[in-house]
Amino acid sequence: METLLLWLFYISSLYAFIPGLITRIFGFRVFRRGVSDDTFALTFDDGPDPVYTPKLLDLLKRYDAKATFFVVGSNAEKHPDLIKRMHEEGHLIGSHNYVHKTNWLMGPAAVKKQIQKTSNIIQEVTGLKTNYYRPPWGIVNLFDFAKRDNTQIVLWSAMFSDWRERIGSDRLTERMMKKLRGGEVFLLHDCGSTLGANSGAPGEMLIALDRILQEAEKRNLRSIRVDELIRTSESVKNLASSDGKVTPVGPKRLSWAKRCVVFLWLLWEKIFHLLFQLQTANKEDPFLHFRIRPYHGDPVEMIGGNMLRGGDKVMELHFDNKKLFEIGTRSKSPVQLAIKMVRSMEKELPKLAKIVVDHHELHEVKALYGVSMINRGPEQFGFTVTDLPKGWFAKSSQWYLKFLLRVIHPDGGSRLKQSAEHMIPKLIVMPVDYLVTQYLTDGSHRKMAGKQENEVVEEEAVLSATIPCP
Repeated sequence: METLLLWLFYISSLYAFIPGLITRIFGFRVFRRGVSDDTFALTFDDGPDPVYTPKLLDLLKRYDAKATFFVVGSNAEKHPDLIKRMHEEGHLIGSHNYVHKTNWLMGPAAVKKQIQKTSNIIQEVTGLKTNYYRPPWGIVNLFDFAKRDNTQIVLWSAMFSDWRERIGSDRLTERMMKKLRGGEVFLLHDCGSTLGANSGAPGEMLIALDRILQEAEKRNLRSIRVDELIRTSESVKNLASSDGKVTPVGPKRLSWAKRCVVFLWLLWEKIFHLLFQLQTANKEDPFLHFRIRPYHGDPVEMIGGNMLRGGDKVMELHFDNKKLFEIGTRSKSPVQLAIKMVRSMEKELPKLAKIVVDHHELHEVKALYGVSMINRGPEQFGFTVTDLPKGWFAKSSQWYLKFLLRVIHPDGGSRLKQSAEHMIPKLIVMPVDYLVTQYLTDGSHRKMAGKQENEVVEEEAVLSATIPCP
């Protein structure tokens, strides 16, 4: 029985869980975000709804905005007049299954039937066959990756929980404003009758959307259909690849082997965060995570003569691995990578200082603490750099940080071969008093980071990467 359950776990993971993570992390065979300076895409799920969809169409018409509707087939079957109106007013219509049921609970044949049945309903009304599909809740299974008559799976880059009425139009507006920029794909809902949704939620969404479309006009941003955003993005990417003067758009293309490694690595980070309950310094743009724990190790003299001793509370730092990977894949050279790391750290330390001051339970913390593979750099921020005690932890740290460098560094493999003798993990510590004094007040950290950046340009300061400490 235990073996059967284990095999069921493996099969379900391969069929549903792993494909879902691959699409979310890598965007494999799905469209999530476009490349554009002045256009974005509004997409609406679960309709059509006889109450809210007409109001939404009126609103879009008033602003001359085009959108994409991923309709539930059973709803479309009940309200063909709304499907006809969507089509006549220039909007794109895609399939969202015949019933709003997750693909994880259906076999390949059932999913195919759901898509075809909905597409047939749309074609009967509009005369056109749709090739655009969004699975309910954005959940795919293994066979969704297979080509289904050239069907394009569309997910999203921005989701706002607009199916919850308690969010309210004001909070919803605030969330949407933060994501209002070119290339984004908004996920919204014009129907509140599906599982987990509130029936009055689309009313709040319409109020917020009116405000967003007003702001978009002021910024000269236009909402366009998903198919148009896809074509625009492909044109930009083709131009970037054909013209050497144009900077390539988006992250560098990775091999399948490296994608698998990164996928497992990021999955492990999520598990680690749950196990050790890491907190985040900046939740909107995560770069550093931390946890509070007692220090176990030899005494270390820090800047200003402060001593860190066994038993003292420390704020153990961990870089956000997904952020590191994004920075690494978007950097053209080791120098650019190092500069981006410096600038990110410059923004993050003041936030850490404010967290320490604002939370009474952190007042007993004596130092920031981490492990890093560096040549030079952290000293300029106020960290003391010292050797790790010899032993299994130092060896395992070196192995992990070399792996990390190989994954995220633009020249990771060659860098390791060229400078293997310098790739040694170090202990870095900074007194919390120094953090608060230097980074909470007059912005002196900016001068320090500026000096650091100049040194990086001159000499390729090596990236830092913190890991769990014993």
